[in-house]
Formats: sequence, C-alpha cells, structure tokens
Amino acid sequence: MRYVIILLALGLTACVEEPIDGRTAYMENCASCHGADGKGNGPAARGLAVAPPDLTTIAARNGGVFPVNQVMSTIDGLDRGAHFSAAMPEFGAGDLGETVIVEEQGLGTPVPMKLLMLSEYLESIQQ
Repeated sequence: MRYVIILLALGLTACVEEPIDGRTAYMENCASCHGADGKGNGPAARGLAVAPPDLTTIAARNGGVFPVNQVMSTIDGLDRGAHFSAAMPEFGAGDLGETVIVEEQGLGTPVPMKLLMLSEYLESIQQ
C-alpha cells in the first residue's frame, strides 16, 4: 500500500504528531477485551455478555484473506451487524489521527492513520 499524508492546515511542520504504532494502538485500545495476544481473553472480557472474538483468526474465518476494509469499518463503527456486541466502542467517533490517502488500484481513499496502523497490526498477528 502507498500512503500520502494529508495535512489539512498550514504551518504544521513543527506540530506533526509522532508516528503511530499499530501494536501500541492495539494495546491501548483493544487488549483489555481482546487480550494482549488477540485471542479474546483480556481481563475485561470476563464481564461481557458476548465474548470478544479471537482477532488472530480473522483471515482464517475469511477464506485465508485478511479483509482490511471490513476490519477498518468494524473498528470505526461504520459496518457492524445486529449480532455485534454493543460493548465495543465506535472508535470513529473519537480522534483517530491525521488522515492518509491509501491508494489501491489507482483509487485514493482517506483513512485515519491510527485506524490504518491498527488494521495492519491485526493483519500481522494472523495465524
């Protein structure tokens, strides 16, 4: 994937945030329910009515393909079915950082950097 960083204000050269690390974003936002290993065994999972899914098997549940757009839509809160647990926050309602343009097949799509890094981390832990 190619990323083009879009800075939407003038004079941000001294104000650009540190690069976002997907693993750090995961540990800060997801590990309490999904577990440090992504297997759905975090300490907060015990009190939930619907158990968090094993995030290391997303690709396996999708015919061996990691569905990047679907994962980002789920994290963001845009694409969730009726079966989805209301315990998971809609992260798109918060600040997911600077926007980058993800180019795929010649089409550029704006994506928050934190969301992109988080989905890439999840892809990296697939079994």
